[in-house]
Amino acid sequence: MRHSAQRPPSVVDRVLDLLGAFTAERPRLTLSELSRRAGLPLSTTHRLAGELVRRGALVRDETGAFRVGLWLWEVASLAPHGAELRESAMPFLEDLYEATHQNVQLAVLDKTEVVFVERISGRGAVNVLTRVGGRLPAHATGVGQVLLAHAPAEAQEEVLAGPLKTFTPKTIGSPTRLRRVLADVRRDGYAISDGQIELIALSVAAPVRDAADDVVAAISVVVPAAGTDPRTLVPAVRAAARGISRVLGAPRPSGEPRLD
Repeated sequence: MRHSAQRPPSVVDRVLDLLGAFTAERPRLTLSELSRRAGLPLSTTHRLAGELVRRGALVRDETGAFRVGLWLWEVASLAPHGAELRESAMPFLEDLYEATHQNVQLAVLDKTEVVFVERISGRGAVNVLTRVGGRLPAHATGVGQVLLAHAPAEAQEEVLAGPLKTFTPKTIGSPTRLRRVLADVRRDGYAISDGQIELIALSVAAPVRDAADDVVAAISVVVPAAGTDPRTLVPAVRAAARGISRVLGAPRPSGEPRLD
């Protein structure tokens, strides 16, 4: 909740507080839980939740508990980095998955975090914390480092101002080190993030560009850290990223052959 004594919450604030009460860990909430997590009176929660159910933004299960409704998914799919980006990317993500049979991810930057808009995972793939619609701090992920490296300076400075959350002993926790990593990513055209979210996994990520040649997304493959040379994955990840970029209308680098 982002309210203050100077500006009491509006009806829109209250509705957004209700929707924001749901998380991946708590996708199902009773009325009292919803009231408590949203910080709203029970009577207000009951009234607003009822209206959201009527509009399809929330649904009630057989026990009376609330869940997010499909109508919100329909609205979310209209976001700038929604259906068009995912549809353009899917053939290349599928090819990358077939080549690795590991986790393949597509993400976009939202302030200091990355949001995962698509993921393909096999039964035997290494465990990852990500999910479609999930978020992670940008500095600690391969896709996030790619996106930060090509983000405006003010966006980079917001992250560098920290704090930089650490997940493992390998997570970047120093602004100085993060600056160096971002410079390396800009120079090399890819990022390797080894054990920064979970020690058992590493990722190789590359940028996706649009028709204006701006980096609008990043893709990555996440594989077991043990016994993997991440450099062997770089060509495949970069090729997939370039393929998505061409579909989005990005100009080809000088000398790059046409695929058709």
